[in-house]
Amino acid sequence: MAAEGGGVKALTQREQDIQMMLAADVHLGTKNCDFQMERYVYKRRTDGIYIINLGKTWEKLQMAARVIVAIENPQDIIVQSARPYGQRAVLKFAQYTGANAIAGRHTPGTFTNQMQTSFSEPRLLILTDPRTDHQPIKESALGNIPTIAFCDTDSPMRYVDIGIPANNKGKQSIGCLYWLLARMVLQMRGTILPGRKWEIMVDLFFYRDPEEAKDLEEEDALVAPEYGAVAEYAAPTGDTWGAEWPGAAAPAAAVEGQTGAEWTAAAPVAESGWDAVTAPAPTGWEQGSAPAPAAAPTPNWE
Repeated sequence: MAAEGGGVKALTQREQDIQMMLAADVHLGTKNCDFQMERYVYKRRTDGIYIINLGKTWEKLQMAARVIVAIENPQDIIVQSARPYGQRAVLKFAQYTGANAIAGRHTPGTFTNQMQTSFSEPRLLILTDPRTDHQPIKESALGNIPTIAFCDTDSPMRYVDIGIPANNKGKQSIGCLYWLLARMVLQMRGTILPGRKWEIMVDLFFYRDPEEAKDLEEEDALVAPEYGAVAEYAAPTGDTWGAEWPGAAAPAAAVEGQTGAEWTAAAPVAESGWDAVTAPAPTGWEQGSAPAPAAAPTPNWE
């Protein structure tokens, strides 16, 4: 966007966020539209897909962030996602905001059955998809727990207190929404100074396929250098022991003078060979008779 002076005008925070949401396909809805979601639809494409108004999406993100900040203890907030694409984003959101995350299948009775070990009474519930997470929505309605949910154009809005219109079916879309919501919460808490960028990349909130991650690790292992390989050892050209130890040169020379023959020379062998070595003389024990006892000394009593 060009200014009057010919320079480039800096984008506001709202415009940058909307550009990020456009890149992550947050504006793409479905071919069906719920009657309560018509107010958030911008228009319908020729192929039948509804386009979501991202301006209203950004405003609803701001409202949800204000509600989250109003709760004093972040541990009273539960972020939940039964859909695999949102489980990584839910865990990252809980890590940076201090909330509790439930990634995976919801255990029935978590919010209503006090006999369960996983029973909890949160003050706020944040969901990824009202249709997939229908069980926690019903339990939160029974327990009077306010609910925030990312709603697509075909999502049911029953028992949802704050519905954020967005695409809740894409990998990049879900990660981008949770990243924006976490950044807004930290900005309102004062953790991120105004005008500063958040150093956490949005890529950390995206879903990663385990097979793709495994392939990347295998590629890195092939490219990695062999740390166990050792270069060839080169023997020293000269003898440096004499320089370090002055007294070591003299004994070495003396040994060389004494031994004129080579060290590799074989030991002399008798002419008749090794087999002709004379056996030792037999003793009395080998002849079968015991040796004569020695005479006892005569005592001298005189």
